[in-house]
Amino acid sequence: MTSSGVATTFLVLLGLAVLIGPWTLGTANRLDRLHVRTDAAWAALDAALARRSVVTRAVAVVCGKPDLRAAADRAERAARADREAAENRLSALLEALDRTVLEPALAAELSDAEQRVVLARRVHNDAVRDTLALRRRRSVRWLRLAGTAPTPSYFEIAEPEVDVESSTTQRVAARVVLLDPEDRVLMFEGFDPSKPDELFWFTVGGGVEPGEELRAAAVREVFEETGAKIAADDLVGPVWKRHAVVTFDGVTLAATEWFFVARVTAGLELDTSGFNAIEQQTIRRHRWWSAEELASTDATVYPVQLAEMLPGALTEWDGTTRSVR
Repeated sequence: MTSSGVATTFLVLLGLAVLIGPWTLGTANRLDRLHVRTDAAWAALDAALARRSVVTRAVAVVCGKPDLRAAADRAERAARADREAAENRLSALLEALDRTVLEPALAAELSDAEQRVVLARRVHNDAVRDTLALRRRRSVRWLRLAGTAPTPSYFEIAEPEVDVESSTTQRVAARVVLLDPEDRVLMFEGFDPSKPDELFWFTVGGGVEPGEELRAAAVREVFEETGAKIAADDLVGPVWKRHAVVTFDGVTLAATEWFFVARVTAGLELDTSGFNAIEQQTIRRHRWWSAEELASTDATVYPVQLAEMLPGALTEWDGTTRSVR
């Protein structure tokens, strides 16, 4: 290479360094702040969960329920990897608890502890979502800007049916795990209009209209979103129930989702002309997923336990509606 060629190459590299350097430094600093935010959010969630366990033990003494006290102890002592399962077990026992036997002050304290868990979990998962969105960018991965910071993870537990905020909108939804002959489930990829860069996958389904029955809503949603005509008797379930407090387009929703299972024949040509305006705006594409693909993907999928629960949905239903996260 001639001396002029070397000089040109040097100038090009120097120019790239000048252009990329500030961006790289800024992105690394932003990522560091996001990790700090995630750590702080987990500390707050951990404290809220601990307080719920303390209140639960007091409730267990009053109600004479040693199993409830034991569940609170296990949840509080559980390692991070086992914490979701332990906390979900505690949530299930609290949901089945007859609260009419509690003194008003204790019932109010338990409700407050549960609400704080819901809010802290939402803040934590929002922080995790923002951190993962930046970490997943190709430029961030290629330049290894995350360094040695561990990848944060969502904390998914079933949420109690409590009034989290007076501004929360209640929403009941009918969802369908729509399967093809190869046992793959149909999923749509979409986004929150206020966060268009944060994509996630979800099943067929939507809100139940006033006065509409769950099965009728599920049948309608399948037709509107896929063009497939199924009968109410074709639906199995509801096999799962999911509680979640989410924010969509600036509106906080306390959602209760009921999941059915249905099958379609081979060669179904999807017709999405029935999408409403918001679906047309926010749904990008669709695809059929196997349980193995769902288990190995880095994409955000709802419900989070879909890969884990899907194999059970492929067998004969035993009539039990199970909680799913």
